[in-house]
Amino acid sequence: MILRALHSQAWITVSRLQNARGKRQIVHRGIEFQQVDRERNWDDNLILSTILMLLAALYMPGGQNLPLWRTDGLVLLALIHAGPVEFLYYWFHRALHHHFLYTRYHSHHHDSIVTEPITSVIHPFAELLAYTFLFSIPMTTCQLTGTGSIIVFAVYLIYIDFMNNMGHCNFEFVPNWLFKWIPPLKYLMYTPSFHSLHHTQFRTNYSLFMPFYDYIYNTMDKASDTLHENSLKDITKEVDVVHLTHLTSLQSIYHINYGFSQYASKPYSSMWQLRIMWPVSYLSMLLTCVYGSWFTLERNFMGKLTIQSWAIPRYNFHYGLNLEKEAINSLVVKAICEADKKGAKVVSLGLLNQSYNSRTDMVAHNVIVLSSPKQGQNLNGSGQLYLQKYPKLGVKLVDGTSLAAAVIANSIPQGTYQVVLAGDISKVARAVAQALCRKNIKVTMTNTQDYHFLKAKIPEDAAGNLSLLSKTGTAKVWLIGEGLDADEQLTAPKGTRFIPYSQFPPRKLREECYTYSMTPAMCVPKTLQNVHSCENWLPRRVMSAWRIAGIVHALEGWNEHECGDTVLDMDKVWSAAISHGFRPVATD
Repeated sequence: MILRALHSQAWITVSRLQNARGKRQIVHRGIEFQQVDRERNWDDNLILSTILMLLAALYMPGGQNLPLWRTDGLVLLALIHAGPVEFLYYWFHRALHHHFLYTRYHSHHHDSIVTEPITSVIHPFAELLAYTFLFSIPMTTCQLTGTGSIIVFAVYLIYIDFMNNMGHCNFEFVPNWLFKWIPPLKYLMYTPSFHSLHHTQFRTNYSLFMPFYDYIYNTMDKASDTLHENSLKDITKEVDVVHLTHLTSLQSIYHINYGFSQYASKPYSSMWQLRIMWPVSYLSMLLTCVYGSWFTLERNFMGKLTIQSWAIPRYNFHYGLNLEKEAINSLVVKAICEADKKGAKVVSLGLLNQSYNSRTDMVAHNVIVLSSPKQGQNLNGSGQLYLQKYPKLGVKLVDGTSLAAAVIANSIPQGTYQVVLAGDISKVARAVAQALCRKNIKVTMTNTQDYHFLKAKIPEDAAGNLSLLSKTGTAKVWLIGEGLDADEQLTAPKGTRFIPYSQFPPRKLREECYTYSMTPAMCVPKTLQNVHSCENWLPRRVMSAWRIAGIVHALEGWNEHECGDTVLDMDKVWSAAISHGFRPVATD
């Protein structure tokens, strides 16, 4: 059971990786959360068959004394599968497509037009029992005739899983030359594109794994060979928008799109099931340290726009290590160059890939080295230096400051006349403070040094709305960022709403007294497709403002960068996001 589970998980990972890359796709449509939820119980089939195998081993004659290998058993099993099993499955499958059985049973399986490997075992329980009985015929026959063996039975189960997963993986990899060199093989082995046609056309290609019955009974789809050849051509649309992010905690490796789908489809949280897998987590960390390039996480569509998320193979703690700065910087530069080469219109920077927003240096081999921002420094973005080095860069660099600041400003409850700004001052915090002061909303600060730094950035006609927080402050809205300690947070009066302007969610204290908003984010429209995993800790179909900013930038066709000291007009960016269907996240 463990071997079969690992085998299926490997197929899930490879299939989703191909989906993210867009390579050799058969059906060019998206997968949504409804399908992920429907296919969540894919391991039921493994558990059921394992229980039945255990009962057979306990109660069938010779079940506990099977030899390791028998060649005659392998031959008998292969003949029974190719004959009775394939024949019975073909006609049973055709019967399932009769209206009476289809609406009551088989339609559940066909709800997935875009299949994944685990789609192969998603059936109602009665149908699952029928398939289990059918596949048990060869093994039962071998056992009753005394020709059964452990390895042959194990190989047969793996063969069933392999062919099932292959037929539903939605990417083609079976080469054409295989059928040209061995012509009879086309009658004995189907391809992913062959079975994909069954899920899109419904009335053709009924065979299990060996298509010869479709040839015999004239149910072979005439487009099978053409689709197979076209899928192998690997014609992929160039990417329009790239969102550059990275891994966060060690457990986040399981939360990525092609990790564990049941976890990826929910907001990230630490779980005991994942904590006990720490040896695998540390191994993955070591592998990421030696991996010298970004990797694709996800691919989405919005109209004619193709959007990809790329991840730098580093975790949060790597970004705080001096010895990693040059390597991370090199990876970011390499990813931007690759996006430009692929014809991307926009690269948006997410999480700590934009945290190096200050002092920059050039090293001998012309790699940009970015250092962490220090308090009071001018926030000259690394993107600005990159643009100076590559003035002919075609792709637009977007750090998303304007939209993130607009989301925060529009999250403040109507009628608020005073807010507290606490935490390290970032480019987003500066943009929010400037916007609120212009609107005559008083912004009070908890740190004197931050206050003097920010006051110099506020226009003179609005600077009077910026002040230091007194010990008796009563503001019920706090805008908080990184660096806010617990003691300072607890000074807020009861009933305070905390609105973070940081990339990462704050630590929540006394939730019975305080209300916490999520990090700057918006709900995505239905036109944004192939969204079937959550972005870090955000809810379903909610994306960070920094990620959305790149999409909006490309949709609007803006021919300017947003990096360094440049901040786009917040009202213009907010209006553009709303016009394209992005919506504020509902608050309590």
